[in-house]
Amino acid sequence: MSAITHGATLGAHPVSAGHRVWRVVRLNLVNTRTVFVVPAIVMGSILLVNAAIWYIITATTSGTDRVDAMTGTQYSGGSFYIFVFMLVIGVQVVTATFPFALGLSATRRDFALGSGLTFVLLAAVYSIAFAALSLVERATGGWFLGGHLFTSLYFGANVGQRLLVVFFGLLFCFFVGAMGGTLFMRWRATGVMLGGAALAVVVLGALAAVSFSDSWGAVGRSLLAAGPLGIATWLLVPIAVCSIAGFTVLRRATPKS
Repeated sequence: MSAITHGATLGAHPVSAGHRVWRVVRLNLVNTRTVFVVPAIVMGSILLVNAAIWYIITATTSGTDRVDAMTGTQYSGGSFYIFVFMLVIGVQVVTATFPFALGLSATRRDFALGSGLTFVLLAAVYSIAFAALSLVERATGGWFLGGHLFTSLYFGANVGQRLLVVFFGLLFCFFVGAMGGTLFMRWRATGVMLGGAALAVVVLGALAAVSFSDSWGAVGRSLLAAGPLGIATWLLVPIAVCSIAGFTVLRRATPKS
């Protein structure tokens, strides 16, 4: 079936644009195992593995050695898995759901808006859950072992900062993943490779500019001054770029078998 661009209908009943957008959201969330169950299971597994490591540390060390070791867990990156997984979901939303959305009479605009709303809702749910777990971690003294997983320094000093940092971080991963999926849908592997090459050029150019201007010290001071929340807020720029560029590319994308 092809997308209906004007006055989409389902049978004899007219379907409003808002309903079509919400239908895309429901379509994106239909696989609850992938979207909710698997991430929860893996995060629980990561917590158990980290707890086992923390227990070994506390059982085999004492005094300042134990304190130093557990303090070092503030730099744990174990919880970053959730961001990687949401990057993959962003890709799958376009590559797996886009053809079905068109088949349900959704326009490309409906799909873009519905997917964006899906990303916001998922980011909100997961950031709230993350913030709640950070409160439990803090209340239990690091799961009774002094460890840090949801209260790592990367996420801010309080629950409000952690909520926003994780929210912006997840949105960034969703939209970057969706951008990759859009490039694949439009130009297949060639588009993904060229997009990756363009990103590499931009990153290398920025690194070269900082290096040749001897500005690493200034960059480091700026990052420290901004803090986790300030850095996360800047992610709104690439989020906006990916959303606009992704929709522009998606307007000419055609589902392929």
